[in-house]
Amino acid sequence: MTPNLHLLNHCRIVLCQTSHPGNIGSTARAMKTMGFQNLYLVQPKIFPSPESNSLASGATDILEKATVCHTLEEALAGCTFVIGLSARRRQLSHALLPIREVAGRLPELLQAHTESPQNIAFVFGTEMSGLSNAELDLCQMVAMIPANPEYASLNLAAAVQIVCYELRMALLDQKDPLRDLPKSQISPQPDKTIHYASIDDIELMYEHLEQTLYSIGFLKAKEPGRIMQRLRRMFARSRLEKEEVNILRGIFKLMQSPRSNPID
Repeated sequence: MTPNLHLLNHCRIVLCQTSHPGNIGSTARAMKTMGFQNLYLVQPKIFPSPESNSLASGATDILEKATVCHTLEEALAGCTFVIGLSARRRQLSHALLPIREVAGRLPELLQAHTESPQNIAFVFGTEMSGLSNAELDLCQMVAMIPANPEYASLNLAAAVQIVCYELRMALLDQKDPLRDLPKSQISPQPDKTIHYASIDDIELMYEHLEQTLYSIGFLKAKEPGRIMQRLRRMFARSRLEKEEVNILRGIFKLMQSPRSNPID
């Protein structure tokens, strides 16, 4: 394994409510051919299954260690960035980016230059309808495969194969400018680690924000979800750090219970 490909271990492939067990097996095969190993399944209709094992074709080890979750939030626990895969534009959703463009940002999203890379997830929806709006709300970025617009229907496992290939190639194309230098010429690098907020922390922040907006009368019972969708999209454009989330929640807390004296 090249120095960069170990970063694939920090990527999750998440399948939501998969209907056909064969697609799970084919996904495992697609992942293993590209060096991925972390498969998460959210409420699969049938799993485990002999059909999954058969279509995995030698990648049953991926299936054996797959994590089955009740909710997408559970599958994303511990991740700091989530990319949803979608074939169509949605109202009030993020901009659709080609998967190759997203893959080019993979080292940045993983914090590849640090000793402790981040965990990120790529989320795929059901075979028939893709990701729901609620599932997309949990994503910070939405990627698409630029297929034939007259017939863009991709099999789930085929879509996973393309995404995994693009991610692998992006890491293989990354050059390490220090790799071929003598150690005497390499200066110590400052610690550039950024402590991004986990998806768990961000979801708690959104809950706190919604409670606060209700308490101050900004949110009304009529269509509160649309406003929260816009706020989610706004925050998603800025990858929040853990300290920033703590600052925002401190502000929300004070908005709910203002102090009588201003803070110096």
